[in-house]
Amino acid sequence: MALEIFKLVGSIFVDNDAANKSIQKTDEKAQGFGKTLLKGIGTAGKWAAGIVAGAAAATAAVAGISSKAVSSYADYEQLVGGVETLFGNASDKVLQNANRAFQTAGLSANEYMETVTSFSASLLQSVGKDTKKAAEYADQALVDMSDNANKMGSNMQDIQNAYQGFAKQNYTMLDNLKLGYGGTKEEMERLIADANKVKQANGEMADLSIDSFADITEAIHIVQTEMGITGTTAKEASTTIQGSVGMMKASWKNLLVGVADDTQDFGGLMDNFVDSVGIAAKNILPRVETILGGIGSLVEGLAPVVAQAVPQLVTTILPS
Repeated sequence: MALEIFKLVGSIFVDNDAANKSIQKTDEKAQGFGKTLLKGIGTAGKWAAGIVAGAAAATAAVAGISSKAVSSYADYEQLVGGVETLFGNASDKVLQNANRAFQTAGLSANEYMETVTSFSASLLQSVGKDTKKAAEYADQALVDMSDNANKMGSNMQDIQNAYQGFAKQNYTMLDNLKLGYGGTKEEMERLIADANKVKQANGEMADLSIDSFADITEAIHIVQTEMGITGTTAKEASTTIQGSVGMMKASWKNLLVGVADDTQDFGGLMDNFVDSVGIAAKNILPRVETILGGIGSLVEGLAPVVAQAVPQLVTTILPS
């Protein structure tokens, strides 16, 4: 009888131990599941937060572009109105020149039109209201300005101010062009005389006069051509980092206008921007490769020197 009781108690203890182990395992599984679930929730939360943050950033970017596009188009609309008023039936030619100015002058269409309209009244007056001829002179003057800025390192705004001054018979900023002429009427007359000598040598009429703003722009063009300045912008737009980046920025500004203007050739504007980005990358990437190679050579050259100097330096600086 006693033996049977011991067996019964023993079996109960064994069963309880098994039950406890089973419960413990179940609890561990539950805790593990809970941890996994919480970890999953945390990961999902981070993922969701990432989506929200990304969406917010994308929304802000779209809003920023939209704002700039509307502002750029508003300026474009106003500037086109000014060009149409000044140039009449030749306004289409001015707009064509403005749309390709990102290549020829490193300027956006808006920047081109803004500059042209700043001196067009005097230009039109000097060519007897011939709008077609005025459009040609204006485009030549804009390209000359940009060429001068690129070749001579002048500030574009200073050059524009100089031309606006010339339109008002103010020659004090002639030296802004860095062509070797001072800021006086006499120096402008000397520049024009030098241009007339070139025309005469080429068998052309040497008839440029300081009394005509169109003649002044032509004289500057001739002098800059003789100095090898003409065509600098177009050349640098395809061959130099600064020129290609300037072209890229101008084409991006044109694209912003196209975003808000459904009458423009958006595909053409996009192609211009993509092409300009490609040209800029073509000019920049070889320099980056060269720089990285130079840094590698620098590190390689300095490594033995540093390795030799460090032990002595450590001995000197650290306490015994």
